Amino acid sequence: MQRYFIEEAKANSEKTVRVKGDDVHHISRVLRMQAGNKIICCTKDGFEALCEIVEITSDQVECFVLEWMTVNRELPVSLTIASGLPKGDKLEWIVQKGTELGASSFIPFNAARSIVKLESKKIGKKLERWNKIAKEASEQSYRNKIPEVLEPCDFHDLVELAKSYDVKIVAYEESAKQGEKKNLAKAFEELKEGGSLLAIFGPEGGLTEKEIERLKQAGFYICSFGPRILRTETAPLYLLSAVSYYFELSR
Repeated sequence: MQRYFIEEAKANSEKTVRVKGDDVHHISRVLRMQAGNKIICCTKDGFEALCEIVEITSDQVECFVLEWMTVNRELPVSLTIASGLPKGDKLEWIVQKGTELGASSFIPFNAARSIVKLESKKIGKKLERWNKIAKEASEQSYRNKIPEVLEPCDFHDLVELAKSYDVKIVAYEESAKQGEKKNLAKAFEELKEGGSLLAIFGPEGGLTEKEIERLKQAGFYICSFGPRILRTETAPLYLLSAVSYYFELSR
């Protein structure tokens, strides 16, 4: 059944919900739905309801709530992926696949070795594009919530943001080369259900020794993800899969 995210919280949508924005066109023009058709609506605070369309106008689809459902498809922990700005459309890939795997949010940042440097006038369109990808991936993967893609920041600001997370890790290829195997497991053991995890990944050239040293000082676990060196767009997906196994499938 088709799923749509609405802007209201459940408390404001107990009996009636309204779908707005581009989804109105999708419902009325693409799927050609009519009054009486049923859809799933997800509130911004993570609840979902089986709904029946009551009326379709040019700017909204009004629906009657038939049943609130209790299915929770979110990870038991909140995981933020911070990616050093990569080349091409790699960040789009990370956002799409990371959303499917359960990421809570994404933070692009300017690392010392980032080749891509976004101009301020282009950030707005990029953010709109990334968040649209996250929304569509959330619908496809039956997420309860849409992860947010935050505005790109610099490395210093990222370290400041890290103070609000329960556990912090950074993927470092030199640790993999040296055979480090325990820090990721230590981070998982420290992280409790309902807690927050920030994971930092460098761009194509990796993070510099200076950046890694700064993250050590800020309390990050310096982790390898096994003996193989992963691409910047692959490593976040490895971590999300590991988190899902540790906190969902192995319990």
